[in-house]
Amino acid sequence: MILAGQEVDIGEIVLHHTADAYSIEFYPIGKVAWHRWPDTHLGPLTLNLTPTKHVAFLALAAVLVFLTMKLAGRALARQRAGENAPKGFATLMEGLVLWVRDDIAIANIGHDGKKFAPLIMTLFFFILYSNLLGLLPWGASPTGNLAVTASLAIVVFLTIEIGGFVKLGPRGYLRSIFPRVEGLGPTGAAVMSVAMAPIEIIGKLVKPFALAVRLFGNMTAGHFVILSLFGILFLFGNLGPWSYGIAGVTVLLVFGIMLLELFVAFLQAYVFALLSAVFIGLMQHEH
Repeated sequence: MILAGQEVDIGEIVLHHTADAYSIEFYPIGKVAWHRWPDTHLGPLTLNLTPTKHVAFLALAAVLVFLTMKLAGRALARQRAGENAPKGFATLMEGLVLWVRDDIAIANIGHDGKKFAPLIMTLFFFILYSNLLGLLPWGASPTGNLAVTASLAIVVFLTIEIGGFVKLGPRGYLRSIFPRVEGLGPTGAAVMSVAMAPIEIIGKLVKPFALAVRLFGNMTAGHFVILSLFGILFLFGNLGPWSYGIAGVTVLLVFGIMLLELFVAFLQAYVFALLSAVFIGLMQHEH
């Protein structure tokens, strides 16, 4: 595609703005870039610990979660000290926290949900901020990186399995892999139990895989759609007066997609927290 004498590669533009990098662009002002650190060798493993753009926005999301909870806590403490009802920002955050605790964590995990509520709340707000950062000018969505969503899913997976082991005990946990089959003799039950073990193990691994891929796919797809729609401007930029009409329609479409992405940012944080609570609850009540 050629525009104003220069070749424009829409695919490269889309991938450039959605991929990770060792820089943060502030177009058209400039960009902040840093050099890649030397590799670190741990036996046969070669690692590079250079922070990337997504790592920077992950840190920013973590700071925002901390500041949000800290400021909300102080506001609630001041209002209650003065025997005043919560209002404003404090009311909003208190309602969100209680909703995540009661309607997501406890409702799906049960009485033990109180123990896991801090983790579920952290996942919800952290993913929410990470999603929203990608909608800001010059921003980036860390949850559009499969390594990030996979790391979050691994945390949930370890919580499910370790929490289940503690709650069920060694014998009960093994039953979640080698289930008891009723209605068969001892030999038949043992054979069926061993035969079902691979299915149970695959089921355990599918849960974090589904969490990681669902969040990654949904957050990446929206950015691809928005950037691809902007590519229409390049495709029809040489049509004279018609290009202005096409540009107007494109802007309206992009604005609509941005509003949808705002909804998806909340929805995906809710879905990840909800499924995490459901999976933890299923393991806590495994028989």
